[in-house]
Amino acid sequence: MNTMEKKPTAKKKVKKNVVQGQCHISAGFGNVIITFTDPNGNTVSWSSAGHLGFKGSRKGTPYAAQVTCEDAAKKAMDSGMKSVDVLLTGPGAGREPAIRALAGTGMRILSLKDITPIPHNGCRPPKRRRI
Repeated sequence: MNTMEKKPTAKKKVKKNVVQGQCHISAGFGNVIITFTDPNGNTVSWSSAGHLGFKGSRKGTPYAAQVTCEDAAKKAMDSGMKSVDVLLTGPGAGREPAIRALAGTGMRILSLKDITPIPHNGCRPPKRRRI
């Protein structure tokens, strides 16, 4: 085996300059995930409550959603993003605070759409929780 082999070097990340894009907010009961994409759907930046150090049930709180949105928006703005279409998914507590935090960062919100999937009497729900 040759000891002078070259180690594979990681490719340098290219900063995308995207002015307009989409913000996908996935607000579940246990976590909040926010992804900024370009109009084609390619990820520009993302953040989640767990990624920022929130653990356990604190990940699903409104405060965690607010902090997560500010973090993801800051990363997106570094890539040149100025205006977004917001797509909301999920029933969690972090829906409203995430949108408020996004508006507070100075990014223009062009449209707001709820794309939470609603079953039309699909699968049978799980049995009732007994505590």
